[in-house]
Amino acid sequence: MKNEDQRIILEDQKKEILFEENRSNLNISFNRISFIFFVFFIVSLIYSIHLIHLGSRKAKTELENKIPQTINKLYRADIVDRNGKYLVKTVSSIDIGISPKKIIDEKKLLINLKYIFPNEDYSEVKKRIKIGKFFYFKKKISEENYEKLMKLGDKSIESRDNLLRIYPQKNLFSHIIGQIDNDNNGISGLEKSLDNDLKKNKNPIKLTVDKDIQFLIRKELLKFNKIFETNGSAAILMNVNNGEILSLVSLPDFDPNMRKDISDKKFINRATKGIYEFGSVFKTFTLASALNEKIIEPETKFVDLPKSLTCAGFPIREYDDNLPSNLTAEQILVRSGNIGSVRIGQRIGEEKFKRFLFNLGIIEKIDFDIEEVGKPIKFNWGKCPLATASFGHGITTTMLQVAKAYSIIVNGGYYIKPILIKKKITKPKKIIDGEVSKKILPILRKIVTTKEGTANLANINGYEIGGKTGTANKSSAGGYTSEKINTFVSIFPTSKPRFVLAVMLENPKINLNYIYEYRDGSNFKLKGSPRNTAGWNTVEATGHIVEKIGPILATKYSEIN
Repeated sequence: MKNEDQRIILEDQKKEILFEENRSNLNISFNRISFIFFVFFIVSLIYSIHLIHLGSRKAKTELENKIPQTINKLYRADIVDRNGKYLVKTVSSIDIGISPKKIIDEKKLLINLKYIFPNEDYSEVKKRIKIGKFFYFKKKISEENYEKLMKLGDKSIESRDNLLRIYPQKNLFSHIIGQIDNDNNGISGLEKSLDNDLKKNKNPIKLTVDKDIQFLIRKELLKFNKIFETNGSAAILMNVNNGEILSLVSLPDFDPNMRKDISDKKFINRATKGIYEFGSVFKTFTLASALNEKIIEPETKFVDLPKSLTCAGFPIREYDDNLPSNLTAEQILVRSGNIGSVRIGQRIGEEKFKRFLFNLGIIEKIDFDIEEVGKPIKFNWGKCPLATASFGHGITTTMLQVAKAYSIIVNGGYYIKPILIKKKITKPKKIIDGEVSKKILPILRKIVTTKEGTANLANINGYEIGGKTGTANKSSAGGYTSEKINTFVSIFPTSKPRFVLAVMLENPKINLNYIYEYRDGSNFKLKGSPRNTAGWNTVEATGHIVEKIGPILATKYSEIN
């Protein structure tokens, strides 16, 4: 019995061992199958990813191949400011059309469309449906409305991909950027002058302008347009050492997103296209020319200056009856003497003065990055024209050219060309004696800092502003109007010039309620201006502009020298 029990136990143990062996074999088999399945899964996953990648590449290639045939005609490169902020951008757009032949339930279709687009003229839509040909119902729709339309599941509604040119800064750069027409061709501004480049390039085109500075200058000009009830205004901020324009504003402006006929004269680019007589602003050129020819020095005295003189039967008078009869060349510019400037011009002579203005680029049309530039009226030189040109009467140019000329005079005499497109600048050529800058900069500074100067309102602590004012009557066919062109061309800092800021107000009015607050630390305040000259309106506007942009220029562009 005992042997029998032992046998049974052995049999059970044997079965248990066999069972464990079988289970182990099953586990091994299962693990093998699992491993094979895992490997298969990984291979399949990799293959799937590869297929997806190939598909996306194919789709991308197909899209890229498709673009030149359809959408590429609408493609234009983006335009950014010097810091990479978008001024113009090309974005995807969706156009919605209707195929009348595919309409199943016209009434239902119109109800659905009216629900999504309640402001459309559906009487016109019905007419188009009756014609029976495909037509565009609405262009440039939003993604939200596109999704609503697609959810309708109506086969008669068809979408077409398109590209849209948008101007995110709206009015801010309108005179610089310009516009395009319905055929995607540039018709003004950089959109026109860079038309071919914009159509070919894929990378954004970088400009020299700064969006933030442009915003602040425009804001101040809008404010002072209202304060002095102007017809318009303009401002140019330029690096005197390389010609880079950081800001160019002309008002009124327009929104390029809303295509508009800008043939109206009120939309003229006053900074580049407007042709004006700038009056006393030219006196700086007269003195600079005489210094360059070494005819006089700042301390050269002019004695017995009359209060008026006659040339070809026309009187030339001083604007200030209290002006002394004995003045140095420096005092003539500081106190803006007309007769003194005539005397300096006579010493220079017609040919030398003409050549000097030509070298500065004042009297000929300027080559610029946009086509909207004015051509100065041909000046007929002679004895009397030389006299009047010496104090800025009868001779015309543009604000852009004035800013350029002042830059050359104060930067050591180096020729620079105003630019809007960021590029590598070659070493400039010296065209006038570098000593001219050293001699004239302290004089421009005194125009702002002394009581005799005409620009005291721009005497802002910490910015070393110098410059020259100009008040002139607006010329017209056969004579002059009562309207004024008031200009102030400022340089700062005068110890080491970096920027020229030219500001012009067109036909400003006296504001008897405006409070003037002097910025020289005197805390002096004055209500209302005694006269309608540049020193009382354009200088005031310039001072406010510099206060706003000065901190940005000092920190953001400390590398400019």
